[in-house]
Amino acid sequence: MDVLFWAIMVVIFVIMEIATVQLVSIWLAAGALITMICAYFFELSTLQELVIFLISSAVFLAITLPVIKKKRQNRGYVSTNSDLDVGKTAVVIEDVDQDAGTGRVTLNGVDWSAVSADGTPIPKGSIVVVKEVQGAKLLVGEKADR
Repeated sequence: MDVLFWAIMVVIFVIMEIATVQLVSIWLAAGALITMICAYFFELSTLQELVIFLISSAVFLAITLPVIKKKRQNRGYVSTNSDLDVGKTAVVIEDVDQDAGTGRVTLNGVDWSAVSADGTPIPKGSIVVVKEVQGAKLLVGEKADR
């Protein structure tokens, strides 16, 4: 192999990284760059170039992966707009009954499908508290006095 081969590999790995944006091939691009530099300055066999490529890619991965994992963990939970509805009160407009497969509530003027948090039926006209948002369905409970 030669310098041109490793230069092409660097470009390919960088393009793959740009396409995925998931830090999948950046270590391979760095390993190919190191191998390209070594191949330029030293007469190396194909086996030596492959070993340099594998070792340098593994070293870059070993050094950067713990840092990336730590950074991703520090991001924490990002709340969504539906999280803002948890804890709010809603009015039952159709009996909430899991056995019958019914249940609708109105929350902030929006009609939602609803399920009882503890499985007990909730009659129409009751005021409930939103416990959780599950997609397009609200998990409701804690009947409040009207």
